[in-house]
Amino acid sequence: MGQYLTFSSKGQIVIPAKDREALGIRTGTRVRYRREGKQLILEPETEATAQELIDQLCGITTGGYSMADDLIAERQAEDRKAGW
Repeated sequence: MGQYLTFSSKGQIVIPAKDREALGIRTGTRVRYRREGKQLILEPETEATAQELIDQLCGITTGGYSMADDLIAERQAEDRKAGW
């Protein structure tokens, strides 16, 4: 069974240092939370988590619609009209 944490009057809790270290939580670390029924799930957004997100998103738009291509084509059409 887990340990107990106590909320302060400001709604703050203290997570033990050994657990913060194990999870990579430092001063300023953002923590995402969600409620599932009567449970509160905390997920620290550590550098590893951010890097994983970047890796997942990298290349997601490759091969899709390109506004730059449209702009280039539009400018080329204007140049042809102008006799360039």
